[in-house]
Amino acid sequence: MSTQTNSDWPVQLVLPGQAAAPEGPVDMQVMYVMHHAFRRDLAKFGAAARHTPVEDRDTWKLLAARWQTFSEVLHLHHSGEDAGLWPWLLERGTEEDRATLEAMEAEHGEIDPLLATCASGFARLESHADDDARAALAVRLAAARERLGRHLEHEETDAIAIVQRLMTREEWIALDEEYLQADLTLGLAVRLVPWAGYGVPREALDRVFADTGLGFKIIWLLTRRRFARREALAFRYVV
Repeated sequence: MSTQTNSDWPVQLVLPGQAAAPEGPVDMQVMYVMHHAFRRDLAKFGAAARHTPVEDRDTWKLLAARWQTFSEVLHLHHSGEDAGLWPWLLERGTEEDRATLEAMEAEHGEIDPLLATCASGFARLESHADDDARAALAVRLAAARERLGRHLEHEETDAIAIVQRLMTREEWIALDEEYLQADLTLGLAVRLVPWAGYGVPREALDRVFADTGLGFKIIWLLTRRRFARREALAFRYVV
């Protein structure tokens, strides 16, 4: 359990849509940036599914590729939590904590099938002008947005409060390096950094890059414009 005093605690980052930011010794800013990107994406995908013409093959191909990026990052994020974060906390938490942490794992299992059905919908529309498939995809994306939104709210409100009570900053950094960033290759970083940073306020990005290091900032500077161009094309019908 952390022995750091309140005066040592960082000011937590709060981004649009975020449910909570429990105080404590661990700076959760990267986690909150990821959550912001997940919420942003599902809102945009839902709008794109409703408004993209079924006959626009090029745009559906861009959307299918963009969904792959989203789902890849979300899968890695959840896998790191399931493999490292929740077990670490379960070993040290109370019975009340256990209920919350076991719920976190169960919620991951409920979200995965929804994401798979959405992927199937994008794959169908990438190759067929199918009005029924588009309508079904819009429904599935709405369900995924609602389910993931409730999970992120639960995590930000309750699970991160447990992190702040049980972990020191040093323990968080060690676990993050071992599990949450375990699969972070250069290629993945080049895809992840512009994706995560897109739409985040400049002052928040400056703060994150000051903590994560020069390498991530350089990736952002080199990739942000290309990402923005492809984003504009993929979501061209979103208003």
